[in-house]
Amino acid sequence: MPDRSTSIPVLPVADALPALLDALRDRPNAVLVAPPGAGKTTLVPLAIAGFLGAPGPAPWLGAGRIVMLEPRRLAARAAAQRMAALIGEQAGERVGFRTRIDSAVSAETRIEVVTEGILLRRLLADPTLDGIGCVIVDEVHERSLDADTVLAFCLDLQRQLRPELRILAMSATADTRTLCARLDAPAVESEGRMFPVELRHGRDIPALRDLADGAARLVRTALAEQPEGDVLVFLPGVGEIRRVEQMLRDAGVAAELLPLHGELPPAEQDRVLRPAPPEQRRRHVVLATSIAETSLTVPGVRIVVDAGWRRVPRLDPGSGLSRLETVRVSRAAATQRAGRAGREAPGVAYRLWSETTGRSLALHDRPEMLDADLSGFRLQAAAWADSMDTRPEALPLPDPLPNGAFEAAGALLRALGALDESGFITQEGKEMAQLGAHPRLAAMMLAASGPEEAALAADLAALLEERDPLRPRATGGRPADPPSDLALRIDCLAGRGDAEIDRGAVARIRQAAGTYRRRLGVRAEAGGDLAALVAAGFPDRIAQARGEIGAFRLSGGGSAKLPRGDRLADRKLLAVAALHVRDAARITLAAPLDPERLPEALLRRTTEQVESVLDPASGAVLSRRRRRLGQLILSDRTVPADPAETAALLARAAAGRIATALDWTDAARQFQARVALLRGLEGEGSDLPALDDETLAASVSDWLEPAILGITRLGDLAGIDLLALLRRRLDYVQQARLDSALPTHLALKQRKIPIDYTGPVPTASSRAQDFYGTTALPVLADDRLRLQVALLSPAGRPAAITGDLAGFWRGGWSDARRDLRGRYPRHDWPEDPSVAVPPQGRATGG
Repeated sequence: MPDRSTSIPVLPVADALPALLDALRDRPNAVLVAPPGAGKTTLVPLAIAGFLGAPGPAPWLGAGRIVMLEPRRLAARAAAQRMAALIGEQAGERVGFRTRIDSAVSAETRIEVVTEGILLRRLLADPTLDGIGCVIVDEVHERSLDADTVLAFCLDLQRQLRPELRILAMSATADTRTLCARLDAPAVESEGRMFPVELRHGRDIPALRDLADGAARLVRTALAEQPEGDVLVFLPGVGEIRRVEQMLRDAGVAAELLPLHGELPPAEQDRVLRPAPPEQRRRHVVLATSIAETSLTVPGVRIVVDAGWRRVPRLDPGSGLSRLETVRVSRAAATQRAGRAGREAPGVAYRLWSETTGRSLALHDRPEMLDADLSGFRLQAAAWADSMDTRPEALPLPDPLPNGAFEAAGALLRALGALDESGFITQEGKEMAQLGAHPRLAAMMLAASGPEEAALAADLAALLEERDPLRPRATGGRPADPPSDLALRIDCLAGRGDAEIDRGAVARIRQAAGTYRRRLGVRAEAGGDLAALVAAGFPDRIAQARGEIGAFRLSGGGSAKLPRGDRLADRKLLAVAALHVRDAARITLAAPLDPERLPEALLRRTTEQVESVLDPASGAVLSRRRRRLGQLILSDRTVPADPAETAALLARAAAGRIATALDWTDAARQFQARVALLRGLEGEGSDLPALDDETLAASVSDWLEPAILGITRLGDLAGIDLLALLRRRLDYVQQARLDSALPTHLALKQRKIPIDYTGPVPTASSRAQDFYGTTALPVLADDRLRLQVALLSPAGRPAAITGDLAGFWRGGWSDARRDLRGRYPRHDWPEDPSVAVPPQGRATGG
């Protein structure tokens, strides 16, 4: 290849290049710290490749290529174009770029600038990075989730298979010590030659809703106070950019207003970054998101107006969804932004916050990994583990994985079929990872049946990734919410939509959809079941109508709403693709489902079961067959109750009212008392079962449930023979031992008298005359227990209680006889009852 190197441009980082090249010669990794505008993004790759006055590439690079990671599409394209221009070429020759929606590369390309998702897909497709000699991670301080993942994969690859691979991390504001320790690398610092920037603090805005107005006023102040130079305004998002633009136009600002954000077409982005000829140039006010913080030089900027806020994705634990949250910038980010004013000449930075507020800002931006949805990361990590045998928890990540979000991600991936129960990737999961989309969107695309539906799924995936084309442009007031029906957006993509659409968004969606169609290998016209595709990717967001129009319950738990006037508000079932979560979840994108014709993706996730309950009013068991999807009941009908389940429900109900639900006859209570008494006498070695109420309630499934098969009402339990059930708890030997030790009756000459075991002492009660002729009472439980008798008057009242009947006849009887004769003179009251009848009595078993 002919020598096409060029001389090194005069940029601050040039002085640090020899030390950096020496560091990479001696060690596999290095960290370059250089301030904004030093030129590290454009000069470092060219120097390593030998395109800047060097005799050739670094020796360790050989024929290998350089891949440089940029966090944003605009920065990737601009960096490649700038490097190509420095060596007198067009992007796509020796320096190229590749993003999700466009690329410029060729067989000659030696330096390739890529976005994070592109490099992640390459790592998963080829974990060895064959042909790549150096990976540069630019703006590493931003701590995006994808950049952290790329760096972890590359470090793992280096330590396992590619020790010769060079990894270079570059940043303007990184925590150098921590980063060097993570990479086991030396730090090379470039002092840079920043022009001085004067900081001017304003007043704090009362609330976020006042941000656009405050920023517009600060821009007007800056233009009035600074007669020269363009103004770069940092705002949180596209909505604020459009509101501030409108306010400045309404105020008659005499400058060209230029938005700069990721949703703009490439041509409009390039217009902002390309210097205009002096004779055509007007003063510019560039209204930008954080896209302009790093890696880009906006020409002509001498003034920065920083609103002090940015948008970041945060996982909402309540909904399990990621949402964009507006947060304060860190001090490091504010320094980066202010530095944009001092790249070409001395400048001024106006800040929409007070010095007091500035002192309270966090030092660095919070890493995205700690707050974002981790389902994409977990899928990528599982795919990496399948190739490299490194589990996600063992990856060299800069921070410990947040356990709650990591486990939630695993649950979602298992529901989508991407992971098995052990957390290993499935074949479907491998295919999902290769599509390079969020796992939900990948699952949706893989669920398509046939080429037409695959094309529709590709369109839908691109649509859900981009800005809603029906979302109205922001003005001074709050715009009306667009209708939620996804079909309207699909019509827009097909050219059948309303004229009031965001045509830039439609163009980006079509471009991204084309990428997905190529990955799926389809060229058909889009068609198929839109709701079925949404359901495949969002099974936890099936919404079922509940109560008032527009109120829905979600299959994954929680609720969501639609405005009453929305065309889908009265539908019974929706597949929801997007929710706006603030105080309550609002459905923003959905498709209607037919409850009678559910797609296969949902049917596989439904469960059907018969659920029986006890009606507290009637005491009857009612059974219903229900088909469930998560928290939703999709169908519900009455069916005959299963006898076994009915018995179980009645038994459990009886357990809660064991003393009243069953027919506790005196015989049943006596049996219960006899068993308890004998268990106590026998001690710990007794093999008799416990039959107290508490134990019986806890074991109804063992003794009551089998006996009540066929009974359908709680009230009918009173008709069962409880004594027979209790006796069955004892085997034959135990029953015989019980009857022998504690007989149920005392047999006298004229009758058998029941023995009461429910009191402190077993007692046989009967009329005094029944005991005539009896002198000896039987002993119980092998002489371990004495029996007492209660002698009753003819009226049934106790006249005497004794455990020594012979002694009572000799002593206490005379007084009792005198009293009884006086009250009951017609009855026989002999002086010596012991000889009134044959004296021998005996006890009998029950």
